[in-house]
Amino acid sequence: MPYSPLLIKPFKEELTDFGVKELLTPEDVDKAMDQNGTTMVIINSVCGCAAGMARPAIRKIMEDDSIKKPDRVLTVFAGQDLEATARFRNYIADIPPSSPSIALFKDKELVYFIPKHRIESRDANSIANDLTGVFEEYLAD
Repeated sequence: MPYSPLLIKPFKEELTDFGVKELLTPEDVDKAMDQNGTTMVIINSVCGCAAGMARPAIRKIMEDDSIKKPDRVLTVFAGQDLEATARFRNYIADIPPSSPSIALFKDKELVYFIPKHRIESRDANSIANDLTGVFEEYLAD
């Protein structure tokens, strides 16, 4: 059973208020993932490491105009948008389910992935710095 939409509304807004687009249906996921260019997908969740590390790291990146961003920054919410999350996980089928997590694709190919165990033991600044370095590598013109 999915979480109450009222419960998770503020958790979703922590990302959407900074320009991250929600993928609410399997069709949304397929449409987004069928595009060339760079796509970052955040699997959001209610856990403490999402609240204390993952979402703040994404917010830091999204607020910093000096950081080049992927063409698309998207999110699915594990435990709420069940079908969309399941469809997205098909795109990373070789990776065990992990939420929160962050995936970066370049031209439809997964090039970088941060699973929960690499989020929960670190702070938001470290995660943001890692992502910034990955962006410098994969988002070069």
